[in-house]
Amino acid sequence: MLEQLITGFGMAFRVDTFLMMSAGLFAGMLVGALPGFTTLLAMAILLPISFFLDPIVGIPFLLGVYKGGIFGGSIPAILVSMPGTGAAVATSRDGYKLTKQGKSRKALDMALCSSVFGDTVSDFFTMLMIFPIAFLVMQFGPPELFAVLLLSLVIIAVTSGNSPIKCLVMMLFGLWLSFIGTDPLGGVERFTFGLFDLRSGIPLLPMLIGLFAIPEIANVVMKSSKVQQLSAVTGERMTFGEFRRCFKTICRSTVIGTCVGIVPGLGQVVAAMMGYSAAKNASDHPETFGEGELEGIAAAEAANNAVNGPTMVPLLTLGIPGDNVTAILLGAFVAQGLRPGPQLFEEQGATVFAILVAMVFANLLFLVIGYLSIPFFSRIVQIKTSILVPVVLMFAFAGTFVFRSDNFDLLMLVAFGVFGLIAKAGKFDVMPMVMGFILGSPLEYAFGQTMAMGNGALLEFMFQERLGAISVLLSIPVIGYLLWRRLGRAPA
Repeated sequence: MLEQLITGFGMAFRVDTFLMMSAGLFAGMLVGALPGFTTLLAMAILLPISFFLDPIVGIPFLLGVYKGGIFGGSIPAILVSMPGTGAAVATSRDGYKLTKQGKSRKALDMALCSSVFGDTVSDFFTMLMIFPIAFLVMQFGPPELFAVLLLSLVIIAVTSGNSPIKCLVMMLFGLWLSFIGTDPLGGVERFTFGLFDLRSGIPLLPMLIGLFAIPEIANVVMKSSKVQQLSAVTGERMTFGEFRRCFKTICRSTVIGTCVGIVPGLGQVVAAMMGYSAAKNASDHPETFGEGELEGIAAAEAANNAVNGPTMVPLLTLGIPGDNVTAILLGAFVAQGLRPGPQLFEEQGATVFAILVAMVFANLLFLVIGYLSIPFFSRIVQIKTSILVPVVLMFAFAGTFVFRSDNFDLLMLVAFGVFGLIAKAGKFDVMPMVMGFILGSPLEYAFGQTMAMGNGALLEFMFQERLGAISVLLSIPVIGYLLWRRLGRAPA
């Protein structure tokens, strides 16, 4: 393991890696700064670029898009009260008030510095924790892996969205979609409906781009008339004294975001709201929150960016995406031949560590690029939607086709795009469906191996395995409580 760490550290310091990370950060901020456009959309349309790069270059490029996009969403939130991401909703509460007071530059500086601090600290935490966790996961056999994957799916269904019933339905639909194709154990075709293209299953990348990019583009078109006019960024820069005054809040939100990031299915929106609420409750002057309080911006931005690093822990160790964006990252890993899961660190430990090191150093580029480019990104808000939407659509279709050069992938893009629009209209969250689809195959494979090892006696064999039994027993009351709380207060 030590040898892999040293090798990975050397692999990370490549000129092309740093150049592509810089390009990813700039692209992420650019898309995030566009009112209505999200980090999810940026990741979906830029994903195919990573296919033509080495893993040590392509994955850091997407991580740059991820980091830049989360911060970029704060720019329209502060300047025109139109959050570029869901996580920036909390930022808009105080940010737009500061803009109306002529202090937009101060607000943007605070958003940038607190974002970089939260992201950097959580990345270091990820590097410290991921290898011990990976070592533990490598001790898992099929029973333990089956138990963890199953419980992860249930937790995601319970905690995602507004309605646990709708989320459970979507997750089960995603599991069914994962069964389409050839049985990984018996080699039998299932649910292919006589279509040759479905024998290898539904392609992941067209599904991701269709589900996430097409509804986002439609949302932008419908809301384009609501964009407000923007004047130039005004006011003084943030002072060190103001940052120091907010430092305790930034540290608190960083801890909150890091803890939220480890849990699959929660994500930046939950972290930002929790960080903002915690800061308001702990403040000596809570009445100033929502009226132009810098501490409110610091709390929200540090929390939502601190999620970025820890989401890599379940992704890399178990192959479980923490949110929609890391689901797209999973697609990039798979396309690069790096299948996240227990064996990834054993087979590609040096490459994984190199990616993590690059992720930490990306924060230095993040600070420099963001600091110099804020005036430019603020002007991006005024670009007409009629110009942007055709370009984004072109990227979505071209990126889908270029991976396999298969017309069937374009059909899948359109089909899942339409499905995503219908799901959004019906207020169904597609995240549980994507999780069910991604985790369905490894879950089925682990289940088959467990049944074979136990000669068909699943429960008896599971409870002979320490980790599998402990996982099930400890999680049942937690899941039951969460489900009871959600059913008691959420609409069906």
